[in-house]
Amino acid sequence: MKYLIVGLGNPGAEYELTRHNIGFLILDRLADQKKIKFEQGRYGFWALLKHKGRSIYLLKPSTFMNLSGRAVHYWMQDLKVAKPNIMIITDDLALPYGKLRMRQKGSAGGHNGLKNIQELIGGQDYPRLRFGVGDDFRQGRQIDYVLSPFNQKEIEALVLDMDCAIDAALTFCTQGVENAMNQFNG
Repeated sequence: MKYLIVGLGNPGAEYELTRHNIGFLILDRLADQKKIKFEQGRYGFWALLKHKGRSIYLLKPSTFMNLSGRAVHYWMQDLKVAKPNIMIITDDLALPYGKLRMRQKGSAGGHNGLKNIQELIGGQDYPRLRFGVGDDFRQGRQIDYVLSPFNQKEIEALVLDMDCAIDAALTFCTQGVENAMNQFNG
């Protein structure tokens, strides 16, 4: 079985430890845990993880968040991975910090990266794992908030929260989206 897990974020050192880059951070942690390295490829950095009989491709798009669909579409086609076997990991302002929500399909919820993915892969019917980054910002300041670094309290919990997201993504690959949703939502 072949899977594609895409962590959303923006390339560049200035975005590295920001809330918007939680997808990149989670995949970097997974790669470190499994002692695999990312390689540069078309539209992003990728790594192959062999896990419980599955081939799991990890992808960090280099297209910037709002154009993530280019990378997802290209890699889905190149690897011949069907929509039910992809997982998009992204930040979510509507969820409290550290809370996870996995869905089989759904709207972009105002997230420009998800909007672009939906446009380019044709629809909302793909799994996604949303990582709550909270909503501690003044009205009209959400861009500044998601592009800012985590605060000290968030950093203290970040490793454990990312490990939970990793477990959710791997459970998706080994047990299916419904089992993963039952174990990790809420």
